[in-house]
Amino acid sequence: MAVLLLGSPEPETTFWLAKDVILIPIFNDWESVALLIPQLDRSLSTAKRTAEIILVDDCSGARPDDLAIGEPLSAITSIDVLTLARNLGHQRAIAIGLAYVAMRRPCRAVVVMDGDGEDLPSDVPRLLNAFDQSEGKSVVFAKRTRRSEDAMFALFYRLYRVAHWVLTGIRVEVGNFSVVPYAVLRELAVVSEMWNHYAAAVTQARVPRTLVPTVRGKRLAGQARMNFVSLVAHGLSAMSVFADRIGVRLLAMTGILVSLLFIALVITVSIRFLTDIVIPGWTTLGLGFLAVLLVQTAILSMVFMFMIQMGRAGSSFIPARDYAMFVDSVRRVWEKT
Repeated sequence: MAVLLLGSPEPETTFWLAKDVILIPIFNDWESVALLIPQLDRSLSTAKRTAEIILVDDCSGARPDDLAIGEPLSAITSIDVLTLARNLGHQRAIAIGLAYVAMRRPCRAVVVMDGDGEDLPSDVPRLLNAFDQSEGKSVVFAKRTRRSEDAMFALFYRLYRVAHWVLTGIRVEVGNFSVVPYAVLRELAVVSEMWNHYAAAVTQARVPRTLVPTVRGKRLAGQARMNFVSLVAHGLSAMSVFADRIGVRLLAMTGILVSLLFIALVITVSIRFLTDIVIPGWTTLGLGFLAVLLVQTAILSMVFMFMIQMGRAGSSFIPARDYAMFVDSVRRVWEKT
């Protein structure tokens, strides 16, 4: 029977803080995660670590009663499925899962990873080792040194990274694969930007980060769902976290453009009345064109300012407060005996 646990967390104890939780968002990818879990168990066993797994089911169409793992597990102590009431998308599924852990499952750290195998299970102990070395004071992210997508996807991804850097001044170096200390997780649980993009929210919250070089693996089963449309939507979600920063940069750029247009307008008028240069229709055309650009740029600047103020004044999703509305059930599908 499914059991839904909501509310504030139990008091922290040494027992709770001794465990690690692995959070994996899933959408119709049960075959891949069934292959991933044994690999993850072997990697943890070799490193002499243990962990619990929470699968965040993003309202999948197919929901198996159990996972056909196919071999005994030793390092993994339990597997829970947190089912969402509706499909929210990858990033928001992560936000709900992290808020649930923050509020109901106190632990030492949370490993966030995908369930398709592209986040290599062998890298989990490496990230946890870096977490130990930081004494639990920073979020440890996997930094991709090589990707496995085709050339077209890689091209668009590179263009997205350039656009992100130009608009925000921040380089895209990491994805979701990471280890979050529980103390930091409690802070992130009240960061509204997590609703749009987890990694960007960590950056926006100015949480200390540690980067560990990794290589992206290959999907274990099925087909990748990230296409051009998904990439654009993902990129816009990431950049929306930095709306204030982008708005200020665009406002500064439009201010510079207004100044240049005003200078061009002054030069045009000066040429017309202070020199003997005569070009029929040139002054009228130039003044009209520059005046239109000047007005449009000024309007654009005002729109940016209003957007920034509306974004600050509007109500936001707070994961710790609002996550329960999207949780349908939490059930344990496997437990070590």
